[in-house]
Amino acid sequence: MLKGFRDFILQGNVVELATAVIIGGAFTGIVTAFSDKIISPLIAAVGGADGPALSFQIKENVPETTIDLGAVITAAINFLIVAAIVYFIIIVPMNKLNELRKRGAPEEEVPPTTEDLLGDIREILRTQAATTVGGPAEGPAGTAGPFDDTEPTTPPRH
Repeated sequence: MLKGFRDFILQGNVVELATAVIIGGAFTGIVTAFSDKIISPLIAAVGGADGPALSFQIKENVPETTIDLGAVITAAINFLIVAAIVYFIIIVPMNKLNELRKRGAPEEEVPPTTEDLLGDIREILRTQAATTVGGPAEGPAGTAGPFDDTEPTTPPRH
């Protein structure tokens, strides 16, 4: 039961998600300060207004109708910064580690097909029939024995 839980936790997607949530939560403060103290003033300078940058009111003197494009741009920049940091610091190294693990793992042997097994059995029977006293069994004159066929013989795989 604990082995199954451990395998579940160590799956790439679960580890990546947990790491992204933790790092993203911790990194949010840094990104928020960066956007509030650097990005927002730059957007306000472009907007040139005393109020929120790049904003406008649908109805004059009704602050509830203000559409603040500067806040949307700041939130988008916050998201892109967090996503880039998490991707390049956590996800890319984790994917490379998984790729190295897969490269080092031995490939599983493909089990033989029914035709392969039947061919092996035919070869064993043919060998046994040839080594018995009197040689291979033969039918009436001019007919082939039970193990004689026109297929080329291949050695058994086992």
